[in-house]
Amino acid sequence: MPTIRNSRLVYSTDPDVEVGSRRVRPRKPKQGRSRPVIPTDGVIRVFVERKGRRGKAVTVLRGVPGDAVAQKTLLKQLKAKLGTGGTCKDGVIEIQGDHRDRVIELLTAQGHISKKAGG
Repeated sequence: MPTIRNSRLVYSTDPDVEVGSRRVRPRKPKQGRSRPVIPTDGVIRVFVERKGRRGKAVTVLRGVPGDAVAQKTLLKQLKAKLGTGGTCKDGVIEIQGDHRDRVIELLTAQGHISKKAGG
């Protein structure tokens, strides 16, 4: 039985041909861009993101001080004032829609320091 090496043969009807195993090279990890590290200086940074959401805008708050309970309380207040949905994931608050200016106004009224960030 002849063995075919270094071939791209995928399928053969010849019973004498044996397709050798393909050598698989290990993949290198992708060198993609990671998110910038947000400093923990007490300033809430307000972003608007559209990537990975089929073009839908989402207002993202990073650097929110406090524990998970305080963040969820702030999220609930913002959702009620804006009339939108939202979630809190990994210490990041996401609010549906582009509400960056109103969120900054509401945070300033509550005594938080906030600023626009991103594009």
